[in-house]
Amino acid sequence: MGCGLPVGVFDSGVGGLTVAKEIMGRLPGERILYFGDTARVPYGSKSKETVTEYSRQIMRFLISQEVKVVVVACNTASALAIDAMRREFEVPILDVVDPGARTAAEVTKNGSIGVIGTEGTIRSGMYSKFLYRLNPDLNVYSKACPLFVPLVEEGWIYDSVTREVARRYLEEFQGKGVDTIVLGCTHYPLLRNLLKDVVREVLGEGVTLVNPAVETAKNLKQLLSKKGLLAGGEELPEHTFYVSDGAEKFRSFANSILLCNVIETKDVAIKTFE
Repeated sequence: MGCGLPVGVFDSGVGGLTVAKEIMGRLPGERILYFGDTARVPYGSKSKETVTEYSRQIMRFLISQEVKVVVVACNTASALAIDAMRREFEVPILDVVDPGARTAAEVTKNGSIGVIGTEGTIRSGMYSKFLYRLNPDLNVYSKACPLFVPLVEEGWIYDSVTREVARRYLEEFQGKGVDTIVLGCTHYPLLRNLLKDVVREVLGEGVTLVNPAVETAKNLKQLLSKKGLLAGGEELPEHTFYVSDGAEKFRSFANSILLCNVIETKDVAIKTFE
């Protein structure tokens, strides 16, 4: 019976669409119920208490929609609120930090890893903790990149301003031998092509960019298989999209990212789920 229930995915805005896209590609039978907290984006500069309260409200909304699992497609919420969510709610909850860290630890050749993320994610030290737990001999360098999220939300994905911002951020990894960089925010894969070019210019060839969205989709498939909750059937499911503000702008952006046609996006008064 639970197989037919949707997979809940949430993010502070549009960044989680990179996770939703990977889920659609790897689990085409799964119905996704997506929530973007567009009224309160970005999360990265907010306190742990605020992000945790926002995450609780969203979890209550998703559970009211009878989701079978929740994917926290937000690195900041994963870093700051995941423990509180798992204590409070019984539904299985997947985060994006763990799979991203594991992949980075596996692919690095020299043990020098860079992590870029929001201020909240970097301040939490969550990626460093995971990586050092996996391999204490790693060298981990972290850099907060707070301007990336608003630039993505504005649609400036290929803009020269974004390129210059990226260059300034990534220059901090020069001379550290970094051969792997974790895109520690689900907005950042939307900048992947630009970042690849800037990384090549600033750090040279041979640097691997790790996209946690890909690994999260793989983890979701494993979890649903283990619990016997994988959706069956041949028909493509109808996905549902909710936001806390700016439904039409979100829908337009989503249609530029996803493999499906987002016909409608609905507004939700998320604060009522306190």
